[in-house]
Amino acid sequence: MRKLHTFFAALLCLPLLAAAQQMPTPPALAAKSWLLIESGSGQELAAQAPDERLEPASLTKLMTAYLTFAALKQGTIKLDQMIPVSEKAWKTQGSRMFIQVGTQVKVEDLIKGMIVQSGNDACVALSEAVAGSEENFAQMMSREAQRLGMKASSFRNSTGLPDPQHYTTARDLATLAGALVRDFPEDYAKFYSLKEFRYNNITQPNRNRLLWLDPTVDGMKTGHTDAAGYCLISSAKRGPRRLLSIVLGTASDGARTQESLKLLNYGFQFYDAVQLYTKNQTISSIKVWKGQESIAKAGFASDFILAVPKGYGPKVKAELVSQQPLVAPVALGQVVGTMKVSIDGKPYGDYPVVAIEAVPAAGFFGRMIDTIRMWFN
Repeated sequence: MRKLHTFFAALLCLPLLAAAQQMPTPPALAAKSWLLIESGSGQELAAQAPDERLEPASLTKLMTAYLTFAALKQGTIKLDQMIPVSEKAWKTQGSRMFIQVGTQVKVEDLIKGMIVQSGNDACVALSEAVAGSEENFAQMMSREAQRLGMKASSFRNSTGLPDPQHYTTARDLATLAGALVRDFPEDYAKFYSLKEFRYNNITQPNRNRLLWLDPTVDGMKTGHTDAAGYCLISSAKRGPRRLLSIVLGTASDGARTQESLKLLNYGFQFYDAVQLYTKNQTISSIKVWKGQESIAKAGFASDFILAVPKGYGPKVKAELVSQQPLVAPVALGQVVGTMKVSIDGKPYGDYPVVAIEAVPAAGFFGRMIDTIRMWFN
């Protein structure tokens, strides 16, 4: 499963067709860095300085949520579990959901406080529930970032409060946002589209104003500090397509909203969606050596939806090139080939194809026989 999480992070930035050069230029945004991703294929549709190291501010809370959802899935914590509020959580500065020291709060309420109200106090309480302390949780965050393929990120706290060693990039944030939607779709749908949350007799609105402006937007997270500026990661689903927009370092709340909407509209307006394969559809059966099975079923871990310039959909062709020799054990989600996509005979992109079933290694004699066979092949 680990290689599954690097699926989108492994995609290369690939050029569009020469014919597509007539397409309108991506919009210029009033921001330090931005990135627009086609979620179904991981394609980069527009970008400006996506690898520049920047302070993430409260966008950090996406990683806090990711680890919280993982703990829920593993049974480490439960939604109805009551969590004691420590003095550290209560005293945490910045945006808050106003939990009180010495009381207990349900995990579900803390999640809503973290996501909707951007509560730093909620983040600290959750980090202590999951890892025992925020310091331990921050170490988990950095390890998880590396596992997901976020090579340019470092986390020092669960909130996004400023720290010289707390940083990331637009590209890494796109990887994280995509992983959160992919790995925890039910949790994402339940929490990230909430427009407001009331706790302790205080109602606070979701700071993501796109939830009101565009009905296709169903998440994700805002962030702001003096150094980071106003930031927004937004996710919108129109028909089968989902786009992820990362906009960092704008001058105001209104600017991050309008610039994000501009980027999303560009992606939906000037590209068509072509669904080539469905989740876990067997594209090919690839020969496996030294395995308990002689073949590995290859496909995609999620619906493979390709963004192509308007009008080019019927001209899309795909060819699978398998990795050879493929030797067992083959893990679920392991990359076993490359899907080479062309449009009108011109290369368009290469996309990793993964094993949709694991193939364990054969016993001693099976491995020995295949070793001999491989010599002759």
